[in-house]
Amino acid sequence: MRKGILTIAAVGLLTTGGLTACGDDSGDKAASTKTPKIGVILPDSKSSARWETADRRFLEEAFKAANVKYDIQNAQNDKTAFQTIADQMITGGVTALMIVNLDSGTGKAVLDKAKSQGVATIDYDRLTLGGSAQYYVSFDNETVGKLQGEGLSKCLTEKGAKNPVVAYLNGSPTDNNATLFKAGYDSVLKPKFDSKEYVKGPEDAVPAWDNAQAATIFEQQLTKANGKIDGVLAANDGLGNAAISILKKNKLNGKVPVTGQDASTEGLQNILAGDQCMTVYKAVREEAKAASDLAIALAKGEKKDTGQTVKDGDRDVPSVLLTPKAIYKDTVKDVIADGYVTKEEVCTAAYAKLCADAGIS
Repeated sequence: MRKGILTIAAVGLLTTGGLTACGDDSGDKAASTKTPKIGVILPDSKSSARWETADRRFLEEAFKAANVKYDIQNAQNDKTAFQTIADQMITGGVTALMIVNLDSGTGKAVLDKAKSQGVATIDYDRLTLGGSAQYYVSFDNETVGKLQGEGLSKCLTEKGAKNPVVAYLNGSPTDNNATLFKAGYDSVLKPKFDSKEYVKGPEDAVPAWDNAQAATIFEQQLTKANGKIDGVLAANDGLGNAAISILKKNKLNGKVPVTGQDASTEGLQNILAGDQCMTVYKAVREEAKAASDLAIALAKGEKKDTGQTVKDGDRDVPSVLLTPKAIYKDTVKDVIADGYVTKEEVCTAAYAKLCADAGIS
């Protein structure tokens, strides 16, 4: 794997030892007397391909390498199923539980039940507000949003846009990450709206990151704006592709910059084709490794010091935050070189020449 595309921010190595910030360690004590077993609940497979194609793969690799028992399941955006899976995992003897919550309410209920049963817990990728997870592993999500805002601004400048109308397709209102992404891109774009350099266009949140709904929402936005949308801040590649599908119907694709996130195969192909301005690459392999290292330790009744915390109300949650990277046409090759996607997946027949032109060999 090519080194250096993404690093752990301000944490360095995870070290074994006491962690006073962890607070309640009842889960650790219980885990130390049981056979280590890790449960992981992923959120869905529709909002982003990453959960099944990347996170599951990299977590399984880590657990197999450590020779630890594990159970990875996907709730498919069903809150009832999420809680049922958690109950079954707890009953089935997991000693550590890692969740990607569907919303903070459901996540908190699951984390609190796990804690009451002496099961150690980790919030993976999404922080559960008001929850009780012993660790939080994710990316610096405000930075993700900032990179998107900067990317859209860069692409609008390159197109010579004057007083461009910018529409927002925000992520799910129940996902704390979506709130952080928006804070990031607002920090870049709001000053431009305030100064009248840019014009704030339609803005909508997309429930459950649903791509089909995103297409409908964007079509309504375009109609509302009388076809005058010059840039789209789409919070991930799926939402970006939904907007692009509507732009194509109106022969505006390639003329209107669209952002994204996740460096999905589809998103990278859209960038190569000139239909998407940029994406944000989050090296899931590194995120999965950091989370699995913590989960394996917790499952064995051990603790690690992350050297960093994130505030959740009055609680300091020991955390690992990783640094994301903006990807444009000339750096699509970096994502492939990093092993996140393969050349074969991205450079299909329709994209072969575009790949060659972008230096992907």
